[in-house]
Amino acid sequence: MAGYGLQLREKQKVKRTYGLLERQFRNYFEKAVRLKGPSGENLIIMLERRLDNVVWRAGLASSRAQARQLVLHGHVRINGKKVNIPSYQVNVGEEVAIKDKMHENAMILEARNVAQSQSAVPWLEQDREHFKARVVALPKREDVQTPPINEQLIVELYSK
Repeated sequence: MAGYGLQLREKQKVKRTYGLLERQFRNYFEKAVRLKGPSGENLIIMLERRLDNVVWRAGLASSRAQARQLVLHGHVRINGKKVNIPSYQVNVGEEVAIKDKMHENAMILEARNVAQSQSAVPWLEQDREHFKARVVALPKREDVQTPPINEQLIVELYSK
């Protein structure tokens, strides 16, 4: 059993990584507990499926914060429809794209160039030329390595 400080630090790290507030994080955790399977894994997978995270993972933004901004400002499309909710849970088969008008935007072009040198995410089919990506599978826990997260500490923290 790890100490309270370690557990708290791990939770804070995940909140900071995904840009979540305390209440949002708790809601995700409560949903993760209700799903079948390991709660910690469910939590990480749900956070990975957030629209702002998917936009960032697809290399359409250079940070999660920038991806969140793009979503909030209505520059992101899911299957051709505008979605401006960063916490939207992207499903398998959905296509995430940046609206055409933004293809010449310097920030977006820079993010795409930076992403070219990064390894692709196995659960996303990326089409960087056309500023879009398709979710081809649910993310697996082993797909999420950075930053190293020990979700078991978070489960222990909330199960007290």
